[in-house]
Amino acid sequence: MRIGVLTSGGDCPGLNAVIRSIVHRAVVDHGDEVIGFQDGWKGLLECDYRKLDLDAVSGILALGGTILGSTRVQPTRLREGVERAKGHVAELGLDAIIPIGGEGTLKAARLLSDSGLPIVGVPKTIDNDIASTDVTFGFDTAVGVATEALDRLKTTAESHQRVLIVEVMGRHTGWIALHSGMAAGAHAIVVPERPFHVDELTKVVGARFEAGKKFAIVVVAEGARPQDGTMAFEAGGTDVYGHERFAGVARQLAVELERRLEKEARPVILGHVQRGGTPTAYDRVLATRFGWYAVEAVHRGDFGQMTALRGTDITLVPLAEAVEHLKTVPAERYAEAECVL
Repeated sequence: MRIGVLTSGGDCPGLNAVIRSIVHRAVVDHGDEVIGFQDGWKGLLECDYRKLDLDAVSGILALGGTILGSTRVQPTRLREGVERAKGHVAELGLDAIIPIGGEGTLKAARLLSDSGLPIVGVPKTIDNDIASTDVTFGFDTAVGVATEALDRLKTTAESHQRVLIVEVMGRHTGWIALHSGMAAGAHAIVVPERPFHVDELTKVVGARFEAGKKFAIVVVAEGARPQDGTMAFEAGGTDVYGHERFAGVARQLAVELERRLEKEARPVILGHVQRGGTPTAYDRVLATRFGWYAVEAVHRGDFGQMTALRGTDITLVPLAEAVEHLKTVPAERYAEAECVL
């Protein structure tokens, strides 16, 4: 068989581990040929690719980022390019395409699958918001990076008697904020699923100082926002890909808390550092299992599907189910953290 692979959307620790796994399973165990499209769906639309053999994936298991590059393609361009993509697949003699990506990538994969292309998707996102899988690779690494940063920030916050508002990634879901905040013992956690009331947050942080504590750490997901009318809040616009832009909730919250508490408050935005660097052992293993299973699905002809982790098992779920809705933090998890506002 001849298999095409691509990585699309935001980069994520573990992408190279998936690519390596696909190549090893396909080439060594099945005698397949694998090609990699450069820069995601853009590579497929422009027929820009490279051969992926064992030498091409040597030494990339622990490497962050993606050797294939990754870009976002505007939805309209992709819809208009369906027939061109089908033509390139036929021209290259591909028997299957394995796209690796998050919500946007998987929606594109469904679009192309519905048009008749043989596709098996692999989910990735540090946000852990793909509903059909228990967890996505990259999430464990991102939580570890955020937790280490929070541990380090505690010492400087205490030294200067400050409130630090630490902004982590999470556009629509607060999984990174919740897990890193719990792991680091944050004093308040703010998530997109639950608009916060600034009065309540002020009360929680203020109570620490009244009790004689010298600092406070607030973890806030980038997509979090206050309840309407509770504080002045600048919302971002929308980018060319249809994604909401954020105007910096940590920055705005720091200004508001400093004014209310009369304590020095500083925003810390972790940003893309959460997406870079070496993946954890857990993410390497999960990514490897996803890649292995995707190749097996291709050989069984199980197209229009996505690999998923359910319990300890890797299985397949329909792409239509995978993109039906996002996996948000359920309300019962708030009580476990004790400090989600």
